[in-house]
Amino acid sequence: MRDIGALREEGFVIHSEPGRGGGLQLDAQSIQTTARLSVSEVFALLVSVASMRAAGNLPFAHLADAGLAKIEKALPSDKVRDLRRLLDCLYVGQLSPLVDISDLAPIEPALLPVFETAFLGRRYLGFQYRDAKRAVTDRRVEPHAMLILPPLWYLVAWDPARQDFRYFRMDRISSPEIDEDATFQRRRVRFEDYVRPVRNLSR
Repeated sequence: MRDIGALREEGFVIHSEPGRGGGLQLDAQSIQTTARLSVSEVFALLVSVASMRAAGNLPFAHLADAGLAKIEKALPSDKVRDLRRLLDCLYVGQLSPLVDISDLAPIEPALLPVFETAFLGRRYLGFQYRDAKRAVTDRRVEPHAMLILPPLWYLVAWDPARQDFRYFRMDRISSPEIDEDATFQRRRVRFEDYVRPVRNLSR
């Protein structure tokens, strides 16, 4: 039973049938996909497709969507639930040509798995933030959404110290940490008309 539990935690789908003649059966689809992909990995694939679509640079969109749909179908129900909750926090739009992106830097790889835990658990998120003048400050916020304006990615969060929403460029965030001792209530984020939820994108 411990081995079966460990396999299920790794993402394998195992069907069971009790009684005489029953037994266990390993879902073949889960061997091919789910065991190798975490929620954050599937989410990264989905947001990559969404950002390319928003930028108008996805010539084979129907094939990408079909492949992702197969991956989602093979996920266990708890992972699908987490994935959909993450997608509910994702928005895309078009970046104004007036925005200066000359200082665009790579996004720290540790951000996405930390964001996954913070968004799903409604945990406060702490990090260091470097502003446009390169001044670094320590921030503690409520993460509520991720906004993609290709090529920029933003964390949209409520800042208790300023009593307002703030947009943090993700390439300027470093040393993310989750506050395990406190949770927050979801707040409604108001976006401009040109920003759309990923779930409402036409496919």
